[in-house]
Amino acid sequence: MAEIILTLFYREGCHLCDVMVQALRVLQPRLGFVLQLLDVDRDPELAQRYDEWVPVLCLGEQEICHYQLDEQALRAALRCQ
Repeated sequence: MAEIILTLFYREGCHLCDVMVQALRVLQPRLGFVLQLLDVDRDPELAQRYDEWVPVLCLGEQEICHYQLDEQALRAALRCQ
């Protein structure tokens, strides 16, 4: 079984981003995913794409949620894997 990698597009100093990271870290052991953090301000293309939407949680190209963690949507996305 391949490991499931979730990508969180975030911004340093973003309160909503910090809250989502903390919530994901709590769920990570139970749901068994790898969390990859990408700072949108380190890549002009990401900054343009996600600027006002951060934090944005994705599974591959699928956006799961943004601004706040939607645990129900996350669990649904993981079930499809």
